[in-house]
This record gives sequence, C-alpha cells and structure tokens, in this order.
Amino acid sequence: MSFKRILTITAAVAVVGVALSGCATADPTAAPTATSAGPAIVIGSQAFSENEIIGEIYAQALEAGGYTVERKFNIGSREVYIPAIESGEVSLLPEYTGGLLQYFDTATTAKSAADIYAALPALLTPSGLSVLDQSTASDEDSYNVTKEFSDANNVKSLADLSALTIPLTVGGNSEMQTRPYGPDGLLSVYGVKVSFTAIEDYGGPLTVKALNDGAVQLADLYTSDPAITKNNFVTLTDPQNLMVANNVVALINTKVFPADATGIINAVNAKLTTAGLVQINTESAAGDSPATIAAKWLKENLIG
Repeated sequence: MSFKRILTITAAVAVVGVALSGCATADPTAAPTATSAGPAIVIGSQAFSENEIIGEIYAQALEAGGYTVERKFNIGSREVYIPAIESGEVSLLPEYTGGLLQYFDTATTAKSAADIYAALPALLTPSGLSVLDQSTASDEDSYNVTKEFSDANNVKSLADLSALTIPLTVGGNSEMQTRPYGPDGLLSVYGVKVSFTAIEDYGGPLTVKALNDGAVQLADLYTSDPAITKNNFVTLTDPQNLMVANNVVALINTKVFPADATGIINAVNAKLTTAGLVQINTESAAGDSPATIAAKWLKENLIG
C-alpha cells in the first residue's frame, strides 16, 4: 500500500494540503505514523452494515493519510445521529442525499441526483454542516414483494397496487412510517392504503423473513441489498418517483472536520459505485467484517 498513491488520486479529485510523505507500505488496518496534527476525526455510521463499511473505508483512508480516527459506528437513525454531528460529537458520517434532504425539508420536490445535491447546502449551512462530493453510487429505499405475490396479483409497479382489494401491510424501520415515501406517500401519490409494521433491522434478516413468511406483503429494502436477488423478490417500479435519488455523500461538521482531509474522502467517493455497494453488501452477508471488507476495497480501488 503506497501513501503516495493516495496523494496522487486525491490530488486528481481535489487539491488538498495533506502531506503524505514517502512511499512506505503498510497494512491499511494498521495505525500509521501521524502526519496531521489535531484531535481525532470521529466517524459515525448509521445502524446497518453498508453504512458502517463505508464509514470504515473513510476511516482507513484517513488513517493511511496520517490522521487519527475514532470510530463511533451504529448510532441509529437520523433522529439520533443528526444532533450528534451538529453538536460536533461526530465529525463525519456517510449519508445518502435524498434521505438527508427529506429529513431537513419534508416538502421538497427535488427528485434527481443533481437537484437534490444542489438543494442541500442552503439547508445544512445554518447547522454548521456540509456535504463533500457526492458519489455516483446510489442506494435507494424500494418496495419489494415476493415473486409469488407479484405473479398472483399481477403486480410489477407501485401503481398496480391500487387495483388490489386485499389488505396490504408494509414492513420497515419505524421511522419509515413518517417518511415522505412511507404509507402517507403511497396513499397521496398512488392512492394505495397500507398498514405499517415496524421491523427494526434496516431491511435485514427479520424484514426478509417477514416478507417471505407473508407477515407483510411489502417490504422496504435498499436497492443494493443482495437479499433481493437471493430471495427472488420483485422490486416494484416507481413511475411517479415517490422514491428520490439517494447517492452516497459524506456529511461533515465544518467546525471539527479538518479541511485538508476533504480530498481523501472525495477520492473515496469518486471510486464508489452502485455495483461496488452490492459487492460489499454481498461480502458482509457472507460474514466478512467491515474492517476486512474496507481494507480489501481500498486495496482494489484506491491504495493499490
């Protein structure tokens, strides 16, 4: 692993003042010799594996660049971690643009990746927050049904649900109940009335089991989740764009995150892809740890 390689890629994305000296090699999980003074960068994550892995990728890239990093992963939902990053308790956290925008502006009409990203600065600046470069990697919430349900009811789209007369229940994390894309959104956009069951594992095994067992007819799963393909679920199309673009982006507290480290994070996001998210989620499902997955990703994509 070459620290000079990190500097080369970082400079190609954004000119920064990080001094990555020499061409020494090291294990990306090992603590490097510090080259940047200042307090530790505290990296948080949401409480699901993909977000923790991205946080770990950020952490290891920063450590390779000479920064001291403290991890504070699996914090929870936005209702919990947004106050933590606003207070400076957390310096940086991997985020998703559409969900972040809707948290601060529930009435937003922005749908595209470009429009959502452009709308964020005005909403974040008053809280002392900012976003770095957004990635092309995206991971949207999506409504999923079993193939059996899809075939039996001729359902391929959210719009198709309006023709059904059977009771429908959607399963997802509790905060989904009040999100713009939740039950109220289904009713207002598609005329579909659903009940809601809270399943607190962010589309994890409990949600998958509930869908397979018929405890819920619809489940909120992230589009990068390999469980969709593994279980042969049908992701319902969304012709009215109820679900907004959700590109990976780093949310920072501008007062505590060092400005000269932004290039490192931007270099990571420039290499993240949607296919890459599916891959790291597949490795996580196979039992690999976030630290192992992150080290492998950095070796293959950034540090080399």
